[in-house]
Amino acid sequence: MADFKRKPGESFESFLRKFKKGLKNSKRLEKARSKQHLEPKKTKRQQKKYALISIKTQRKKEYLRKIGKLEETQNR
Repeated sequence: MADFKRKPGESFESFLRKFKKGLKNSKRLEKARSKQHLEPKKTKRQQKKYALISIKTQRKKEYLRKIGKLEETQNR
């Protein structure tokens, strides 16, 4: 882990250049961006829950189709 400290008399622009280069070389920014939208894996309990929800919605749609409340849609 690299620490970036501004030296006395060092201009802000040169410090910023050094900081950006050091950050790029340390791959910290790359790791942070890759983890930014990463979602944790679903547990078995969550998988079962979502499976049950999808089964319920399928059954509900099928029932509505049978009684004529839901119009048929064409599959691609």
